[in-house]
Amino acid sequence: MVGALFVPILIVITGLLIPLGVINPEHLRNLINHPLTRILLFVVISLSLFHWAHRFRFILFDLGVTCCSGALAVFCYGSAILGTVVTALIALHIL
Repeated sequence: MVGALFVPILIVITGLLIPLGVINPEHLRNLINHPLTRILLFVVISLSLFHWAHRFRFILFDLGVTCCSGALAVFCYGSAILGTVVTALIALHIL
């Protein structure tokens, strides 16, 4: 539900309002450097990754790919965990 609420807003801001010149990119950069904004972006991105992993895994099950369910789970959730770790490193200015 978090992704459904915040991802469309982020798409409108970064995909429409900045290119149209409604929002100054420097103001957005200053907002992104605020710690609460970084936490919000981390939560939205990580929850969206796990939502993708769960949906993708069960779509493959619906398509009949049941022979390697353990490997699919490791791939899907492992990539979500890896994406979350990379997001955390970026949010903490480590990467």
